[in-house]
Amino acid sequence: MGKVYVLDHPLIQHKLTYIRKESTGTKDFRELVDEVAALMAFEITRDLPLEEVEIDTPVISGAKAKALSGKKIGLVPILRAGLGMVDGMLQLIPAAKVGHVGLYRDPETLKPVEYYVKLPSDIEERELIVLDPMLATGGSANAAIDSLKNRDARQIRLMCIVAAPEGVEAVQEAHPDVDIYLAALDEKLNEKGYIVPGLGDAGDRLFGTK
Repeated sequence: MGKVYVLDHPLIQHKLTYIRKESTGTKDFRELVDEVAALMAFEITRDLPLEEVEIDTPVISGAKAKALSGKKIGLVPILRAGLGMVDGMLQLIPAAKVGHVGLYRDPETLKPVEYYVKLPSDIEERELIVLDPMLATGGSANAAIDSLKNRDARQIRLMCIVAAPEGVEAVQEAHPDVDIYLAALDEKLNEKGYIVPGLGDAGDRLFGTK
């Protein structure tokens, strides 16, 4: 079963409070999501492997130091709200490649339908981090992960800002090999499928749409 990590760093929790506030406008909401994504990137990369290298410093030659041991990272935002988390991640992992998975909900079946996929050519070699601010029912996350696995992705993590227990359970059931990283695990879904207390519609708040 995949693990669930709730990243309770004080800066993440402080900024999350302002992300949740109804009075936070589009500009501030976008900047806060960007900042929280960067802070979460710090936590989600904590276990990346290191190797010893030799470098020349201004003082000596051949100093022993640590560097990432070639692990390739790929970021895969779920369109459109996941785009709001990409820049924050790239601040810490600038060499990461970025793919995109576009999904919409069929109005009759309420199931996610894939309409766009563009991924790095070497995704089977990369540690992929799927990005979506909200994990509600888990439908979109599961569809995106299915899409990656169907294209030979082997290492996938899911990173969301807020999640409902129902969504976490759905992803764990469908993809027990995927670890989930959250800023908050909220109380529940309401009858409309919104996370409670949640933060509203992340896409609308990021892009100023209704």
